[in-house]
Amino acid sequence: MLCIAHVSILFGQQKKGYTQKLPATTLKIEMVAIPSGSFKMGSPVGEKGRKEDEGPQRNMEIEGFWMSSYEITWELYNLFLQRELDNVAFAEKGKEVEKRVDAVAGATIPYVDMSLGMGTGKNLPIGNVTQLGASKFCEWLSAVTGNFYRLPTEAEWEYAARAGTADAYSFDNDDSIEEYAWFSDNSGATYHEIGKKKPNPWGLYDMYGNVAEWTLDQYDTNAYKESTGPYIRVKKEYPAVIRGGSYKDSPEMMRSASRAFSKPVWKQRDPQFPKSKWWHTDAPFVGFRIIRPYMTPNQKEQNSYWLGKE
Repeated sequence: MLCIAHVSILFGQQKKGYTQKLPATTLKIEMVAIPSGSFKMGSPVGEKGRKEDEGPQRNMEIEGFWMSSYEITWELYNLFLQRELDNVAFAEKGKEVEKRVDAVAGATIPYVDMSLGMGTGKNLPIGNVTQLGASKFCEWLSAVTGNFYRLPTEAEWEYAARAGTADAYSFDNDDSIEEYAWFSDNSGATYHEIGKKKPNPWGLYDMYGNVAEWTLDQYDTNAYKESTGPYIRVKKEYPAVIRGGSYKDSPEMMRSASRAFSKPVWKQRDPQFPKSKWWHTDAPFVGFRIIRPYMTPNQKEQNSYWLGKE
């Protein structure tokens, strides 16, 4: 039987999902409303596959946000690479972000096939992008749409993955993980089109498997023992937290509480010097999804979330 965690609506915010339209293209981003609430972060002692860095469990309060229902695709990320939308007028541009789009640093065009043969076609999730590359996509999208987007914190990611549940996975124990995730046993050693598996209870697809997903946090094995803040701000490239497991991982890595982190070896085959800040060459299993907080931070805070200066 699925264990449902207590999720309280802390701030009285009842929101609806929406579609972020992108003019001059058929592409769009479906955003799901995630309610404000509280949950127990981490895994209990005795959970199968549990690692020491998942505890001790701690109570976390989360302010509501919208999260992309699907992982960001190569098609969407290419809009950032090509910058074809920079001068396109948006009929319904938001007012949360005042940044000029030409002030956003542009990522370099990949110098090799960053999909490593797995493809960059329609609805395939992006991989091999660095945490910086993912954050700058958020900054660019914010500038062109006027709505504030960023990566989720580690706590926000786990809260959304759990979707009000408290067991190892967000689905009922009677269900099979194969119904919800692409992982080592069923993926054929490649990522797959987004949205082909069942969503979690809050309408989020591929939270488990397919590609692992960047968060905003610096990885610290003792984070749950020592940290009291909402997240650990990144101060160096490695290690940073990824969540959700990927097409190459075991079911234990799919668990809502499972943590993983970036490594320098992910750029092992990068021939550049210095190595690219935008791309990995050996991590096609890492991508990302985006969020938009209900409460918009000020401009200084926005820049810090995009891995800029505080």
